[in-house]
Amino acid sequence: MGARTPLAERLAAGPVVLDGGMATELERRGHDLTTELWSARLLRDDPTAIAAVHAAYAGAGAQVVTTASYQATFEGFARAGIDARTTERLLRWSVELARRGAPDAWVAGSVGPFGALLADGSEYTGAYTDPAWTGHAGGGLSVDELRRFHRRRMQVLAEAGADVLACETVPAAAEAEALVAEAQSLGVPIWLSLTTVVDDEGVVRTRRGEPAADVFAMAAGVDEVLAVGVNCTYPSGVLAAVEAAAASGKPVVVYPNSGEGWDAAGRRWTGEPLRATADVPRWVAAGARLVGGCCRIGPDQIREIAAALPR
Repeated sequence: MGARTPLAERLAAGPVVLDGGMATELERRGHDLTTELWSARLLRDDPTAIAAVHAAYAGAGAQVVTTASYQATFEGFARAGIDARTTERLLRWSVELARRGAPDAWVAGSVGPFGALLADGSEYTGAYTDPAWTGHAGGGLSVDELRRFHRRRMQVLAEAGADVLACETVPAAAEAEALVAEAQSLGVPIWLSLTTVVDDEGVVRTRRGEPAADVFAMAAGVDEVLAVGVNCTYPSGVLAAVEAAAASGKPVVVYPNSGEGWDAAGRRWTGEPLRATADVPRWVAAGARLVGGCCRIGPDQIREIAAALPR
């Protein structure tokens, strides 16, 4: 099955189904994820719940499942009183839980951006790469500093047996550069997924404001990058993003959110959710090869996406 064949080889044969949102599915099942550790807390406190979500996505047709390590960083766990050795164990455990829940799927080790550590929505601004950022003594984080931040987690997830690292929800060119450089240094396969917006002139940009096409082009000649694309992006901006990513010559990964908005004051989701099958054929025609969902996309929608993909 999937894990016996390199994912890069499978992508050459046609589209592959990704899973949906881990955290929002856990919330739907009644779990409290209001701490800064978000879904990563359950790696320690309720691992069977995580394995159950992986199993649900595999049952819905997902061929790739993503570990619950998006928010699992050495720095974040340290703030919660968890030492480095235990953090390594929990990261490895995230891969094992994915294998247990979806034994026939490829496992993608989730590598969330630095902004996820801050737990303040910074992954949707990339402000921590701005020279004027006040959260760091020297201003915005450099590429080298971001490489150091990501390095050990990437090593542990790869050593634990993840088939690919999902470097996801990346809001800024500097962080994308850091992740690609680390993948090359470690010799591990990744996909690079930005979170993007489309400006008034129709240009796809990172949340930091850089042209996304320039970021995708940076990864074009890197063998360790299996795919480039977008996630946690509004569905209305996906097709333009897929086209920009496809220009790199790489397979495209795309897993948007539901299209709903989060009302922080009212603590509720607003707007109309995505009809999962509506634009999938157009995304595939434009170059999408890894297709799934992010926030508020659950097993039912993944089942629809799997049915909509060409076989």
